[in-house]
Amino acid sequence: MIEQQIRTPFTDLVGVPHPVVQTGMGWVSGPRLVAGTANAGGLGILASATMTFEELEKAIIEVKGRTDKPFGVNLRADAADAPARCQLLIDHGVKVASFALAPKPELIATLKEHGIVVMPSIGAAKHAKKVAAWGADAVMVQGGEGGGHTGPIPTTLLLPTVLDAVDIPVIAAGGFFDGRGLAAALSYGAAGVGMGTRFLLTKDSAVPDAVKQLYLERGLTDTVVTAKVDGMPHRMLRTDLVESLEETSTVRRLGPTMRRTLEFKRDSGMSWTGLLKDGRAMKKAQGRTLGQMALAANTPTMLKAGLVEGDTSAGVLASGQVVGVIDDLPTCEELIDRVVVRAAAELRRGASYVV
Repeated sequence: MIEQQIRTPFTDLVGVPHPVVQTGMGWVSGPRLVAGTANAGGLGILASATMTFEELEKAIIEVKGRTDKPFGVNLRADAADAPARCQLLIDHGVKVASFALAPKPELIATLKEHGIVVMPSIGAAKHAKKVAAWGADAVMVQGGEGGGHTGPIPTTLLLPTVLDAVDIPVIAAGGFFDGRGLAAALSYGAAGVGMGTRFLLTKDSAVPDAVKQLYLERGLTDTVVTAKVDGMPHRMLRTDLVESLEETSTVRRLGPTMRRTLEFKRDSGMSWTGLLKDGRAMKKAQGRTLGQMALAANTPTMLKAGLVEGDTSAGVLASGQVVGVIDDLPTCEELIDRVVVRAAAELRRGASYVV
């Protein structure tokens, strides 16, 4: 790991030398990738939404066995057991609690009382202002270029509006893959960058090698944003399966959706009562329609098929548009070193223009 070359409010807040975050990708951000990022000087975030409570505790313990550096855990704020999972972070001394949706003010307060940095992901300036007022320490904002669930506004337009709205550290995500991107984000006023697809395509990622190769072969136009998987806009690789989903009616998708719901229930260990409670919480938090709720279980099971089992005929592959400019599989250390070195060089070059 290289020495610290760029210091920002985020590196000070979290206690890592480099302002680079590996985002919490379901089925991808496991202990090996998180620890690899942490040992390289970035902030690795463990994805817990696809884990049972017991699996999450086991994963946290494994990360701690692989690194003594700070790391984070991504949580679903609307999950029925969110308070219990937060207590797990407290018990194990996890440094950062990351959230896909805004956690309740009392949950933020509890985490902060125990020295845990709270960093929700947001998609609009008004959401950033809300969580900042509730006590969030930092926010991550993802533009439309990003993979997985995403919005329509590109990072270059979304990021400035968020930076103007809050005075806490902002991590920029969506479209970042190298040191030039980090330098650009810092020039906007961000305190670091978050990268998902770029970390998925590393040697430390547990995604099957054949699937990684499929990603490497794709171009800038080979992703698509579709709501046909789980009812919400979701950026993923354009595959035969995705193309067929785009052309299939809601009625014809009903049978496969029910099968995936049963599979998700089995994998998660949740009861039907728990699933319904989670569904009601998701509907309230996200404003999903009943139709969207019926499709919600598609995401974890279809992502698992593609990203864990390597079955691209039955699974989907979340991806940011940056997949079209990535052509190698470095280790996390190699990736972060070159991102930071290039960013520092670009920032020095830019400073030379000032008279």
